[in-house]
Order: sequence, then structure tokens, then C-alpha cells
Amino acid sequence: MFIKMQSAALVFFSMLLAYSAVFYYHADDLTVQAAQSSLSFAPQTERLQELQKQASAIGQTFRDINITADTAVNHLTSTQTSLSRMIQFSETERAKDARQKQAIDALVALSAQHTKDTKDVLDSVLSTILGDPIGQTFGDRATIKVFSLKEAGYRGYMAKVKLHDPTAVKLVLSHDKVGDKGETTSQAAKRTGATLAINGGGFATQGGLLYPMGITVVDGQIRTYSRIDLSFIGFNDKGRLVGGAVTSKEQVKQLRVQQGATFVPTLLQDGKKLTIPKKYRNQKQPRTLIGHFSNGDILMIVIDGREYGYSTGITLEDAQDKLLEFNVRDAYNLDGGGSSTFYYNGKVLNKPSDGRERPLASSFVIFK
Repeated sequence: MFIKMQSAALVFFSMLLAYSAVFYYHADDLTVQAAQSSLSFAPQTERLQELQKQASAIGQTFRDINITADTAVNHLTSTQTSLSRMIQFSETERAKDARQKQAIDALVALSAQHTKDTKDVLDSVLSTILGDPIGQTFGDRATIKVFSLKEAGYRGYMAKVKLHDPTAVKLVLSHDKVGDKGETTSQAAKRTGATLAINGGGFATQGGLLYPMGITVVDGQIRTYSRIDLSFIGFNDKGRLVGGAVTSKEQVKQLRVQQGATFVPTLLQDGKKLTIPKKYRNQKQPRTLIGHFSNGDILMIVIDGREYGYSTGITLEDAQDKLLEFNVRDAYNLDGGGSSTFYYNGKVLNKPSDGRERPLASSFVIFK
């Protein structure tokens, strides 16, 4: 029995020695293989580390994108709020504009009606006082109505002119010159093709030539400038009558005068009489008057005088009263006496006191 146990032990130890020897002899190979395996895993480890870095970077990018998106959302929300406020403001302003337009339209309609009413009243007044027009011209540039004046002690003619074109009124110098031998009103009218004409401003004679006195404006150009103590009579770029005490070239420009002449005195201003200078008071003379009605239409009047039994003329004081009766707002006295001339449709209608037309320095004309 003991011998069997020894034999078994001997076999066990023999096998143990054999395995130890094998391990001993192959230990270096295993070490080499382990090292090779370690080397083969190194690139994979580096790759994994790189992927880990990229993953971290991608994560950061997504976090940045998320922040940017949040910021964009905030900006978008703010923009939407601003747009909503702007839309609300625009709608409010649109509503205000609509109300303002309605108010303006109402005022325009009221003004148009007022103008129509004024025109109707004015035509009615003139028809009541003067009767029907003796002549009418309906042109593209102006509408002209001519009335005969037959009052106690004087005769004359009056024109009511509605301008459709502000350039339809013009001051015409004698042969278009400053300093000329003179041109009658009818000659000036026929030369320029005018339908209506009256004599213009005062003038002086020097060296056989006629020179306009005071301030003279033709087509917006100041042609003469002197005697600013007189009354200026002009038309602006809207065809409105302007004037009175004009004392500087700058004032002429400020009034936007296109046509103008000078004489004396101013008769009415804003519907009120002005004082007649002492030297011109209570004298019956042939007169040429110019003004505008309350509706803006132009008034041109020539009164004959110095002809006893036919027409002795009119005082400036009586002229003021008659002008107010006609609803005239502003009015001026132009050169009178033998210069007073009323031309219409190719004819001189009045009777100049000289027995014939006088050559003049200027005339106001109207184109139809």
C-alpha cells in the first residue's frame, strides 16, 4: 500500500516538473506575444482617444448650437414683439390718416361749395347792379365777362376775369422795351394776341422816349426800380393780385411777382378803404382801376371822363364805394386821364379823353 502511494506521488511530481520545464522554456515566447498584443492594441487606443476628443468637441458644438438657437429664439421673439407693435402703430396711424383725409375732403368740399356760393352770389350781385354782360369769352386760359357801366354822371366798362392759367395775365412794355416811343393799348393787345387789355402804370418822358415809373416787373424780371413811395400793382405766380407798399427788390421776390407796374394810390386793402392822399382827393377824372373780387377773380375798370354830357369821370372816394359794392377786396388806381383805355375783342370800347388812344409805356393784357 505504501509503495503504491509512493509511486503515485512520484508520478505527480514528475508531471509537475515536466509542466514547469515547459513553462520555463516558453515563458519568453509568451512575454513576446503579450508585448505584441499590447502593441497591436495601442493604435486602437489612440483612435478611441481621438474619437473621444471628437465626441467632446461635437458635444461642445451642440451645446454652442443650443445656446445660439436659444439666442436666435430670443431675438426672433423680440423681433416679433417689435413687429407687432409696429403693425399696431401703423394701423393706428392709418386710422388717423383716414380720419384726417375725411376731414380734409370735407373741408375741400365745403371750400368748393363756398367758392361756388361766392361765385353765384357775386354773379348775382353784378347782374343785379349791372345787368347781363355785353360780352363773354370762355377760353382755356381765362374766362372774361364784360359789363357796361352807366351810372349818374359817368360811363365806362368793367371786366370780370377768372384765370385758369396764371400766365394768362401779362404786363406788356411798349414794344417790349424800357425806354421807347410808346405803344397804344390796342396795339399792344393786337401785337401779343390778347383778348382784353387796359392801360398800365405811370410813365415819364425823357429824350422823347417813355419810361415806366416806379417798379416794373415782366415775366418775373425786375425791369425798372425807382420811386418806391408809390403803389405797386402786380400778379404773382398763382395769378393773384398783390401789391401796395413794396419798398425793396427782396419784397418783390418774396411776393413771387411775375408781372407788375406802379402808380398811386392803393384804394382798398382787405376789403377796407385806405386814405386817399390829399393831392388826389375829390377830383373827377377818367380812371383805370384794377382789383380782385372776394372769390379771387380779377376786376378791370375804365371810367371815361372830361366829356361833359357823356361822362365827367369819378372821384377816387366814389370809386372806393363802388368797388365795395361790387364785393372787391383789394384795388389800385392805375394811370388815368388820357391814358385810360379799355380794349376787348379787337376794339377799344371806351372813349379816351384825348379823342384818340395815347401811346403808353405799358399795358396789362389778358389771353383767353
